[in-house]
Amino acid sequence: MKIFQILIEVVPVLLMIILILFVRNDYFLSLIFIVIILISFYIKYEKKDFLFLVLGFFVMMISEIIFISTDVETFNRNSLFGIMPLWLPVLWAYAFVTIKRAINILK
Repeated sequence: MKIFQILIEVVPVLLMIILILFVRNDYFLSLIFIVIILISFYIKYEKKDFLFLVLGFFVMMISEIIFISTDVETFNRNSLFGIMPLWLPVLWAYAFVTIKRAINILK
């Protein structure tokens, strides 16, 4: 039962990843991601979800910037600061929420 609950939590992240293949405009894709997150929060909001969303956004944006600066990783889509896609920190932000929820399910 716990695995099924976790899979349900992962669905929005999987949807976001699939959309990357089809939506080429980074700004529109970011907007779609934000709408998916808002719908997900409307359906189910747990305590501190927004905190994890904001934390995930900034921590992963800074982490990606540092990682990209090592030249180990590069992006063809670079709408955020000219180095990464705008939607990437948004995706990571919701992934943080999903990880938090999965940990709570496993407790």
